[in-house]
Amino acid sequence: MFKYFILVIFLWSGSVSAQTSQLSMFAASPTHPGVYAPDNHTSLGDIKWAFKTGGKVFSSPAVYNKAVYIGSGDSSLYAIDKTTGKLLWKFITGGPVHSSPAVYKNVVYFGSYDGFYYALNAKTGKLKWKFKTGGEKKVGAKGLWTMKPDDMYMDDPFDFFLSSPVIGTDNHDPIIYFGSSDGNLYALHARTGEKKWAFKTNGLIHSSPALYNSNVYFGSWDTFLYAVDAQTGDLKWKFETDKQLLYHLLEGIQASPACSRGMVYIGSRDGHFYALDAYSGKLVWKYAADNSWVLTTAAIKDSMVYFGTSDTYLFLGFDAKTGKEKIRYKTNGYVYSSPALTSNTAYFGDFTGNLCAVDINSGRLTGRFETSGRLTNAKSILDSAGNINFSLAAKGKDLAYYDATVYGMDRLYTLGSIVSSPAISNGVIYFGSADNYVYAISLK
Repeated sequence: MFKYFILVIFLWSGSVSAQTSQLSMFAASPTHPGVYAPDNHTSLGDIKWAFKTGGKVFSSPAVYNKAVYIGSGDSSLYAIDKTTGKLLWKFITGGPVHSSPAVYKNVVYFGSYDGFYYALNAKTGKLKWKFKTGGEKKVGAKGLWTMKPDDMYMDDPFDFFLSSPVIGTDNHDPIIYFGSSDGNLYALHARTGEKKWAFKTNGLIHSSPALYNSNVYFGSWDTFLYAVDAQTGDLKWKFETDKQLLYHLLEGIQASPACSRGMVYIGSRDGHFYALDAYSGKLVWKYAADNSWVLTTAAIKDSMVYFGTSDTYLFLGFDAKTGKEKIRYKTNGYVYSSPALTSNTAYFGDFTGNLCAVDINSGRLTGRFETSGRLTNAKSILDSAGNINFSLAAKGKDLAYYDATVYGMDRLYTLGSIVSSPAISNGVIYFGSADNYVYAISLK
């Protein structure tokens, strides 16, 4: 029943160091340094630093020049010195910052639950512009998942993220694209924040867009994956995932798409992972995940596609063309953190506070880092095997009631759950945690 994920990215086959001074983002972009780092690191080393914010960190980091940029549930965006872990500056908004920032030409872009998208000077944190959407909120329903009281509106406790921006840089007028809970996918002029166009769907958009071959790809809570023209916002095609009203809530799309070699890949809360033709939207193959939500964004390298699942606790690798499963690794909890890749290794977090390093050829665990929250609280919350048991986390409270589910979630969060997706830069991996920390871990 309890399943969810976030956003990440896809593959950049060029030099990461050449990109970091120009573009850094955690949206589904081929030029995101950190999702693919072409080096031979295979495991996790020592902690370099841990920076404590005032709230849970669901945002994923963008590493740009000498700084790590990341949002927090304390309504702030932080700029942290990537070497020392010292605060450079922070910018306070009117709501939690659960989107992930993008940085381009010394400007950092991100969204907040206060309903604004922001552009800040990346060096100083000074506001350049802000754009008001129609409002941001979590998905929810009365009597969510048949929980009681059935006449009470309930926010989905697994709706962690807002849509994160991607930036089109192919012309002299860079465009920023992002989705909103008001149902629109927006395209703004990145320099001014002026709206270029908006494309309306019939659901909340917490999926982050991907740019590929002059199109923007994104999912909506209305169960459709859309492809629209990046310049005009005109619809090219849309693909409907399994449309079912389950537990009083439509099972839509929160995962973010990844694109490569004429294909677009995306997971859904309908319990499937889809591979589609990027030009026509036709289904090529799909994976049924045992009714588990698939809400990480895939990472693609060579002929393989990698992603995680929720209730089945899996990290999986498939042949990108055929959909044949090649590797699997079972974690201790939900995998909502999307993978970052080096030459032979995938790095991602799980909901129990583990950051895992897994060999992408064999599926073998090569390293693990435990958050401060997990080290402190695992014995009192997890089962004897170290796995999530939601009833145990809720201390036997009746999960037919919404407040019992929220109580169980709050207990799980004390593990330092990792839903943030890591970024890699110069032999260091950066990520956020529900124990309020941003971590920097050396790779080996």
